[in-house]
Amino acid sequence: MPYQPFAKSDRLGKVADWTGTTYQDRRAANKYSSQFGSGTQYAYYHEEDESTFQLVDTARMHKPLHQRGRFRMNQQRNMRSRERQKMVQQQQLQVLSKSAKGRERERMQQVRKWQKQMRQKFDNKGQVPVKHREASVNVRPTWKVLEEMDFPRLFKLSLPGVGEGKDVYQCGAVEFYDKAYNLVTCKNEKPLQRVNRIFHKVTTTDDPIIRQLAKTEGQTNKIFATDAIVACLMCAGRSVYSWDIVVQRVNDKLFFDKRDDSEFDLLTVNETASEPPHEEGNSINAPRNLALEATFINHNFSQQVLKMGEEKHSFENPNPFIQEDEEGEVASVAYRYRKFDLGDGVGLIVRCERDGAMVGPNGELQFVSVKALNEWDPRFSGGIDWRQKLDTQRGAVLANELKNNSCKLAKWTVQALLAGSDQIKFGYVSRLHVRDSSKHAILGTQQFKPKEFADQINLNMDNAWGILRCIIDNCMKLPEGKYLIMKDPNKGSDTRKEPSTLAKPTRGS
Repeated sequence: MPYQPFAKSDRLGKVADWTGTTYQDRRAANKYSSQFGSGTQYAYYHEEDESTFQLVDTARMHKPLHQRGRFRMNQQRNMRSRERQKMVQQQQLQVLSKSAKGRERERMQQVRKWQKQMRQKFDNKGQVPVKHREASVNVRPTWKVLEEMDFPRLFKLSLPGVGEGKDVYQCGAVEFYDKAYNLVTCKNEKPLQRVNRIFHKVTTTDDPIIRQLAKTEGQTNKIFATDAIVACLMCAGRSVYSWDIVVQRVNDKLFFDKRDDSEFDLLTVNETASEPPHEEGNSINAPRNLALEATFINHNFSQQVLKMGEEKHSFENPNPFIQEDEEGEVASVAYRYRKFDLGDGVGLIVRCERDGAMVGPNGELQFVSVKALNEWDPRFSGGIDWRQKLDTQRGAVLANELKNNSCKLAKWTVQALLAGSDQIKFGYVSRLHVRDSSKHAILGTQQFKPKEFADQINLNMDNAWGILRCIIDNCMKLPEGKYLIMKDPNKGSDTRKEPSTLAKPTRGS
């Protein structure tokens, strides 16, 4: 490299100076030049030298085969779309005959169908494949399918005019709601406590009160069930996961039961979400583990928000499920046995539950149903973080829960309406850490009237009663015996089977 004379005082103002010695201001002529003459060997002198002139090859280079036609296809596609839009605009300006309008309508329908298929083709890329769900009960090959009821047909049913029901028996005792929990927010959250109380989840035929009412009220009321079973049947069209209910026909009476070893009482989590939980094994976010966590939260929350150990509102009859040798405190619950007239001589008796009581604004006694919504991981439940949105955008949080847990919220609302509760209280409970399912915190509460909340979630009770009446009528046509109603886990239909291995049907006289 040749020696470059320089001085440390030289100003480096430009990387290259293409103007040479031409300066408009003479004072700046030597501003960026070195006093030692550095850089002069790189100075440019313009000369007309034609000997170095060369012709440049402007021939077009041929592209490889895999790159040919790529932009041409895009241009052709854009051109076709523009031509299609022009044709549509021109055809809209024309006065068409009836036959031409029909043909044009069919053509546009085909175009929209093709566009929808293309969108689905590209939208489905990268999505998690739909998992094959398992049935809630192991279906034996000896069982015979009697009838299948598809959900679109159920949504069209209606049975208006069913009243609120009349009380035939009341028992139990409930504690009063602690209004201090109305002031809980995300900034002053309260930890969820473990309340060691006994919850009785007795099925229909094991209930001593229902057995007694079947004898005394059996002439006019021939259908017996619990509020959880009735709500499950009424909201069958919203369900996604599999469930099953046992139906027993004894003489002219029907008893709707749950199996002893079933998971009917577990609460589902994100059942109706666009991407429900799909983890497997012992993961805390597996569907069954999430259901156990939600049930645990509801049991503890429904008792913690009450004034435990203080005054209770007791009914005239005690809790019929308390055993003498039972150790431990029984949960706050009152049972209300109510009868409903479904018309044509069909009477229904339902055992309903109430969780607590409260004093109304005018000093009147009100009964409440207490339920809890739980947040497990904001990334997989709509992307809404409760701790950031609950205080300022509670409506958005509830709307997201209505989308992800539509079936569960509908069943809770049906149970509150059947029990005649004045209020339904929702609690928002979240994990302290997304990877720990054992510790939770209460972030807030919200209260609704059951009828108003039913309108918000688009729950039509006339349709719900129509679904129940349709199932009852179909079951009353069967001979005496034991049958099974099962929700098919992989298609939208209810299937009624005759499980000969579960119980051999017997015919009465």
